[in-house]
Amino acid sequence: MWGIGLAGILARPWARQAAGLGLVALAVALFLFNLRRSGERAGRAAERLDMLERNNAIQKQMLEAAAQRPRDRDALVGRLRRGGF
Repeated sequence: MWGIGLAGILARPWARQAAGLGLVALAVALFLFNLRRSGERAGRAAERLDMLERNNAIQKQMLEAAAQRPRDRDALVGRLRRGGF
């Protein structure tokens, strides 16, 4: 029953044209929605990359500071006496 009614409506030229325009509008809307989601994913990936670079820079600074620390108490006392801190 529904199929016959739908076929009868789509038999008219204006109905076919309206259905075609509706499908085009739906395709454009889906494309824009997908584009927005892709942009959000790219933004999150860029944010993760920035955080990773910042964390790596901080870790590098910590490793450099640890490499320059005094090895024992005598080295620490000598460095304090020379005004190294």
